[in-house]
Amino acid sequence: MHHTVKATFVAVTVALLAAVCTGCGDDEETTPPAVPSPTEKTPTPTTTAPGTRAPAGQATVAVRSSNLGQVLVDGEGRTLYLFEADTSEKSTCNDACARAWPPLTTSGEPKAGEGVKADLLGMTTRDDGTTEVTYNGHPLYYYQGDEKPGDTTGQELDQFGAEWFVLNADGNKVEGDGEGEGEDQDGG
Repeated sequence: MHHTVKATFVAVTVALLAAVCTGCGDDEETTPPAVPSPTEKTPTPTTTAPGTRAPAGQATVAVRSSNLGQVLVDGEGRTLYLFEADTSEKSTCNDACARAWPPLTTSGEPKAGEGVKADLLGMTTRDDGTTEVTYNGHPLYYYQGDEKPGDTTGQELDQFGAEWFVLNADGNKVEGDGEGEGEDQDGG
C-alpha cells in the first residue's frame, strides 16, 4: 500500500511537471514584443508615480481647500508643490528627484482653473525636453507619497537638498501644518 501511494504521488508530480513544461519550451515561431527603435518616440506613460499622473494635454492649475488652507492643485485636485532649491523658473529636480517629485508637465499653454491668477502661470523646459508648468516663477511638482487628491504629505519635507512646500493662490509657499486657524501664510 505504501508503494502504491508513493508511486501515485510520483506519477502525478511527473504529469504536472510535464504539463507545465509543455508551455515552457522554446517556440521559435513566436515573435518577441516590439521594441521601439531609438529614433521612435515612445508614448509617455500616464502614471509618473504612485498617486500622480502626467496630463494628457494642457495642464490645469486651480485652487482647492486643504488641511493647509487654500492651495494649488492640478485639474483633478492633486496637490502641487514648489522646491526651495529652484531659485529661478529652471527646475533643479531631475532623475531620482523627479521620480519622487514628478513635475507637472503640459503639452500646451497651462489653463487657469478656479482661484488661479492666469498671469502667474508660465512654462519652462526641463532637462529632458518636457515642458513643466510654473506658477509665480516656481516650477510645480507632485509628491509621489500623495495617494489621492487633497493629500499634502509632501509639505515641508526636506529632500534632495531643500524643503518642499504647497503654494497659495498668490504663488507663495504655505508654511506650517495647517493646525489652528488653517490660514495660508505667504512666506515667499
